[in-house]
Amino acid sequence: MAVSVDKLVKAYTKIRDKRSELTSKYKEEEGKLREQQDKVKLALLEYCKEHEVDSVRTASGLFYRTVKQRYWTSDWESMHNFIMENKVPQFFEKRLNQTHVRQFIEENPDLIPLGLNVDSEYAISVRKK
Repeated sequence: MAVSVDKLVKAYTKIRDKRSELTSKYKEEEGKLREQQDKVKLALLEYCKEHEVDSVRTASGLFYRTVKQRYWTSDWESMHNFIMENKVPQFFEKRLNQTHVRQFIEENPDLIPLGLNVDSEYAISVRKK
Protein backbone atom coordinates (compact mmCIF):
# COMPACT_ATOMS: atom_id res chain seq x y z
CA MET A 1 0.00 0.00 0.00
CA ALA A 2 1.35 3.43 -0.95
CA VAL A 3 1.86 6.20 1.57
CA SER A 4 -0.79 8.94 1.36
CA VAL A 5 0.23 12.29 -0.03
CA ASP A 6 -0.99 13.90 3.20
CA LYS A 7 1.57 11.86 5.15
CA LEU A 8 4.26 12.71 2.61
CA VAL A 9 3.53 16.44 2.97
CA LYS A 10 3.51 16.13 6.76
CA ALA A 11 6.86 14.30 6.68
CA TYR A 12 8.32 16.85 4.27
CA THR A 13 7.35 19.83 6.43
CA LYS A 14 8.58 18.10 9.59
CA ILE A 15 11.97 17.41 7.99
CA ARG A 16 12.18 20.95 6.60
CA ASP A 17 11.39 22.43 10.03
CA LYS A 18 14.03 20.26 11.71
CA ARG A 19 16.61 21.23 9.07
CA SER A 20 15.75 24.90 9.60
CA GLU A 21 16.18 24.50 13.35
CA LEU A 22 19.55 22.80 12.93
CA THR A 23 20.67 25.44 10.43
CA SER A 24 19.76 28.22 12.87
CA LYS A 25 21.70 26.56 15.68
CA TYR A 26 24.66 25.97 13.40
CA LYS A 27 24.69 29.56 12.14
CA GLU A 28 24.54 30.89 15.70
CA GLU A 29 27.41 28.70 16.92
CA GLU A 30 29.43 29.24 13.75
CA GLY A 31 28.98 33.01 14.11
CA LYS A 32 30.34 32.93 17.66
CA LEU A 33 33.36 30.91 16.55
CA ARG A 34 33.95 33.23 13.58
CA GLU A 35 33.94 36.26 15.93
CA GLN A 36 36.51 34.57 18.16
CA GLN A 37 38.64 33.61 15.18
CA ASP A 38 38.47 37.18 13.82
CA LYS A 39 39.77 38.52 17.14
CA VAL A 40 42.70 36.10 16.97
CA LYS A 41 43.40 37.11 13.35
CA LEU A 42 43.43 40.79 14.34
CA ALA A 43 45.89 40.05 17.14
CA LEU A 44 48.16 38.15 14.72
CA LEU A 45 47.97 40.98 12.18
CA GLU A 46 48.85 43.45 14.92
CA TYR A 47 51.82 41.26 15.92
CA CYS A 48 53.10 41.32 12.32
CA LYS A 49 52.69 45.09 12.16
CA GLU A 50 54.41 45.76 15.51
CA HIS A 51 57.34 43.47 14.70
CA GLU A 52 57.53 44.42 11.02
CA VAL A 53 57.36 40.81 9.83
CA ASP A 54 55.22 39.01 7.30
CA SER A 55 55.48 35.48 8.69
CA VAL A 56 56.17 33.78 12.00
CA ARG A 57 56.85 30.12 12.74
CA THR A 58 55.76 28.84 16.13
CA ALA A 59 55.69 25.40 17.76
CA SER A 60 51.96 25.30 16.92
CA GLY A 61 52.31 26.30 13.28
CA LEU A 62 53.17 29.04 10.83
CA PHE A 63 51.18 32.23 10.27
CA TYR A 64 51.74 34.86 7.68
CA ARG A 65 50.05 37.94 6.35
CA THR A 66 49.33 38.71 2.74
CA VAL A 67 47.71 41.59 0.93
CA LYS A 68 44.24 40.68 -0.29
CA GLN A 69 42.80 42.89 -3.02
CA ARG A 70 39.31 42.97 -4.50
CA TYR A 71 38.22 44.90 -7.54
CA TRP A 72 34.75 46.17 -8.46
CA THR A 73 33.14 48.96 -10.36
CA SER A 74 30.53 51.52 -9.45
CA ASP A 75 30.01 52.42 -13.13
CA TRP A 76 29.20 49.31 -15.19
CA GLU A 77 28.59 51.22 -18.40
CA SER A 78 32.05 52.81 -18.32
CA MET A 79 33.65 49.52 -17.30
CA HIS A 80 31.92 47.67 -20.14
CA ASN A 81 33.10 50.31 -22.63
CA PHE A 82 36.65 50.07 -21.24
CA ILE A 83 36.64 46.28 -21.55
CA MET A 84 35.39 46.41 -25.13
CA GLU A 85 37.75 49.22 -26.19
CA ASN A 86 40.80 47.54 -24.66
CA LYS A 87 39.80 44.01 -25.69
CA VAL A 88 40.10 42.56 -22.20
CA PRO A 89 37.11 40.20 -21.95
CA GLN A 90 39.03 38.25 -19.29
CA PHE A 91 37.81 40.93 -16.87
CA PHE A 92 34.46 39.13 -16.95
CA GLU A 93 33.68 35.94 -15.10
CA LYS A 94 32.49 33.03 -17.18
CA ARG A 95 28.90 32.75 -16.09
CA LEU A 96 25.55 33.75 -17.47
CA ASN A 97 22.87 35.82 -15.81
CA GLN A 98 20.12 33.22 -15.55
CA THR A 99 17.23 35.70 -15.50
CA HIS A 100 18.40 37.63 -18.56
CA VAL A 101 19.19 34.51 -20.60
CA ARG A 102 15.78 33.00 -19.80
CA GLN A 103 14.03 36.26 -20.72
CA PHE A 104 16.01 36.58 -23.97
CA ILE A 105 15.16 33.00 -25.02
CA GLU A 106 11.48 33.52 -24.19
CA GLU A 107 11.43 36.66 -26.33
CA ASN A 108 13.63 35.21 -29.11
CA PRO A 109 12.92 31.45 -29.35
CA ASP A 110 14.54 31.20 -32.80
CA LEU A 111 17.76 32.94 -31.75
CA ILE A 112 19.67 30.53 -29.49
CA PRO A 113 23.44 31.09 -29.02
CA LEU A 114 25.75 28.25 -30.04
CA GLY A 115 27.05 26.31 -27.08
CA LEU A 116 24.16 27.27 -24.78
CA ASN A 117 23.09 24.38 -22.59
CA VAL A 118 19.79 24.20 -20.74
CA ASP A 119 19.01 21.94 -17.81
CA SER A 120 15.40 21.77 -16.64
CA GLU A 121 13.86 19.79 -13.83
CA TYR A 122 10.63 19.80 -11.92
CA ALA A 123 10.70 21.04 -8.34
CA ILE A 124 8.27 20.61 -5.47
CA SER A 125 7.29 23.43 -3.13
CA VAL A 126 5.43 22.62 0.07
CA ARG A 127 3.61 25.09 2.31
CA LYS A 128 1.83 24.58 5.58
CA LYS A 129 -1.93 24.91 5.41
